[in-house]
Amino acid sequence: MIEMIKASKVYSEDVEALKDISVSIASGEMFFIIGMSGAGKTTLLKLISSMEAPTSGLIEIAGQPVHLLKGYKLARLRQKIGVAYQDFKLLTDRTAAENIAISMEVSYKKPQIIRKRVKDLLAALDLTDKHNKITGELSRGEQQRVTLARAIANSPAMILVDEPTGNLDAETTEKVIKLLTKCNKSGATVVIATHDDLIYRHTPHRIMELQKGSILSVIRGNGL
Repeated sequence: MIEMIKASKVYSEDVEALKDISVSIASGEMFFIIGMSGAGKTTLLKLISSMEAPTSGLIEIAGQPVHLLKGYKLARLRQKIGVAYQDFKLLTDRTAAENIAISMEVSYKKPQIIRKRVKDLLAALDLTDKHNKITGELSRGEQQRVTLARAIANSPAMILVDEPTGNLDAETTEKVIKLLTKCNKSGATVVIATHDDLIYRHTPHRIMELQKGSILSVIRGNGL
């Protein structure tokens, strides 16, 4: 699903965010990217999602060189990728339900299908009572969950999640990981960037650690 070969990202002469990243992530895999703040996790997700282009190197998504795609082809690829941003990027003057429904509306899903999907996701993330609440009035933890629900609402082939549990307690974190695992078991490729070792400590999936923009290690979790 994802192939990166010597991908680097330089923002300026003294800011090299990523250096020669080479990694393959299989279709249907759950994959963790870990590292301290500033390690390059967010930048890596931006390159995968085509929000930014690499300074050098190759990035392919499902066999397509994503940083070279334009127009209709790029738009079609992006429709297959759901992204839960660390800074949320919600429409703060719309309700939680409206934010979640957006990706399905642009794909012309039937209204009754959208309503059911929104209801189910809000319930899974303990947000049922926030259905008609303006997102700008929600807590950061609630906004974070709405962001995740929006990312997965349209059942994308690939889900990219940036620090999904930073504002959540242990119980809610468990619900988030349970939902992402369900998406993965349904066939989605799920890439999670995090510094929270609670969510990958006992995972059986691969874990890639970044340090100052470089790959420190890629290991398989112990799955205990």
